[in-house]
Amino acid sequence: MTLVDHRQEIMPRRESPLQSEMVQGTLDMLILRTLVLGPAHGQTIAHVIERGSEDVLQVEHGSLYPALHRLKNRGCFVYFWATSENNRKAKYYRLTPEGRKQLAAQKSRWEQVVRAISRIMSPASEESK
Repeated sequence: MTLVDHRQEIMPRRESPLQSEMVQGTLDMLILRTLVLGPAHGQTIAHVIERGSEDVLQVEHGSLYPALHRLKNRGCFVYFWATSENNRKAKYYRLTPEGRKQLAAQKSRWEQVVRAISRIMSPASEESK
C-alpha cells in the first residue's frame, strides 16, 4: 500500500508516491472492512480502499493478493466465482463470521495504536502551554 503526497499534485500519482511502511496488518484490516459491505472481487476491494481514502492509499496488486491469500488461510472469508461488472469471470470474496471477529479485533488494536501515537505526538504538557 502506498501513500500519495497530494502536495505534489502536478506530478502524476504513480510517479510521485510517498512511500510509507504501514502498521503491519493495516491492509488486512482495510480489506476486511471493505468486505463488510458485501462480496467483492480484488479490483473492487482495491478501488473501495483507494476511493474511501480519497486516493491517499494506493493498493498495489503485489500487496493485495498476498493479503487476500493470508486472510483466506485464516478463514476470514470464502470465495466464489461469478461474472464481474465488465462481463469477466472473477473471484469474489465473502466475509465469514471469523472474518468479522478478526476485523473487530484488528479495529480495536488499530484504535489503541492511534491513541498511543496521538499521546506521543501531542503530549499533555505541550497542550497546557
